[in-house]
Amino acid sequence: MCLLKVRDLTTQFNTSKGVVKAVDGISFELEEGEAIGLVGESGCGKTTTALSITRLLPESGRVTHGSVTLNGKNLLDLNEKQIRRHRWNDIAIAFQGAMNALNPVMKIGDQIIESIIYHHGKSYANARKRAMELFELVEIDPKRIDQYPHEFSGGMKQRAMIAMSLACDPKVLIGDEPTTALDVMVQAQILDLLERLREEFKMSMILITHDLSVMADTCDKAAVMYAGKIVEIGSVEQIISKSTHPYTKKLVSSFPNINGKRELPESIPGAPPDLIDPPTGCYFHERCEFATDQCKTDPPLLEEVGAGHFAACHRKEELA
Repeated sequence: MCLLKVRDLTTQFNTSKGVVKAVDGISFELEEGEAIGLVGESGCGKTTTALSITRLLPESGRVTHGSVTLNGKNLLDLNEKQIRRHRWNDIAIAFQGAMNALNPVMKIGDQIIESIIYHHGKSYANARKRAMELFELVEIDPKRIDQYPHEFSGGMKQRAMIAMSLACDPKVLIGDEPTTALDVMVQAQILDLLERLREEFKMSMILITHDLSVMADTCDKAAVMYAGKIVEIGSVEQIISKSTHPYTKKLVSSFPNINGKRELPESIPGAPPDLIDPPTGCYFHERCEFATDQCKTDPPLLEEVGAGHFAACHRKEELA
């Protein structure tokens, strides 16, 4: 059953230099209990997509087109009071950088308790009990509920952020680079925790990452974003093993292979385009070794290249 449906989502930011179309007409669906990864380089629109879905864009940003349908209700049609009823309860987000997301002068337990009281109207005692249960759930000693963020390690702060996002039993959890800046061992623990929680609560998840190994370990399918657009979408196996778009192929080949030769992985030449003045045609053509004259003038459409596998490339049949 489809739980979340994003259709033609377009988000713009007004800047002193002009309008930036940070998300440019993307579409995807999320089934109950499913996890999708949004992958790509920094600045390709992954976090802006998450903020657009949850209606948490800064004042300079606005959704100009499209729909975000959760359980049959378009979240973009709701006013601020109405959308607050859906945040935490139906859809929650664990932000990148827990130290910046947590209030440094407020006890971590109180930050979780506050959200439970606000959204569920529970008494302080019942909310505190729930917060302690959440600490146990994310494998933090409940006795540490009255400590401050500076008393937690980086991994513990990230676990606390996940506990906070689960406070009201959301149907969809968005993880915005939840393992960034953590060492490899702690990263593995956080990913195992997310996978366990997803299975235990039958929760759907959107995982934002630039790390293909994180996406491969955690997600069922993936959407590759470049310059605000989805250029390829499919199952994790299709994206990793049967990638069709040149950008996806470059992402995969630039990731180290422990079973391959002992050499530096291939890098992607150039840089993403300036979205204030984007290029014509395919946005990737200036960095693509397979680009033709058509790529420089005609924007490619996202079309099927296999069962449930779509790519936006004029040469997708050849490159497949």
